[in-house]
Amino acid sequence: MTNAVNPGAGTAGLVTSFIADVNKSNNVGNGKNAQAGSGSSGGGGISAGAGGGGGGSWYEAMSRAWGSTLDNQAAKITDLSGAIGGGNDTPSAMISLTAESLRMQFISNNASTSQNSVADALKTLAQKN
Repeated sequence: MTNAVNPGAGTAGLVTSFIADVNKSNNVGNGKNAQAGSGSSGGGGISAGAGGGGGGSWYEAMSRAWGSTLDNQAAKITDLSGAIGGGNDTPSAMISLTAESLRMQFISNNASTSQNSVADALKTLAQKN
């Protein structure tokens, strides 16, 4: 059974990464038809979704999407830092680095908040069953 979600044309970023990961693992819905994965999440995170799926849960897909977004932002910051370290220490380059660093902070805070909120919701659901 295919539960593919179409992100639409021209969509980029976190939502597209999330949808692509969910489509790859075929874990859309409440987990009753989801395939159990054999992987485990690192760092003590939750590796199962609300439906009891394995390491390929939608929660893990969301985590990978956040991770990918943060990796891309870190690459931008690294590139700007390298340019400044290489002699391009103009005010505009410094402002760009500052702006991208603040964006990284914003993304990181939102990733943490959403992960914690979803984890709390999953915990609440698990306690009710």
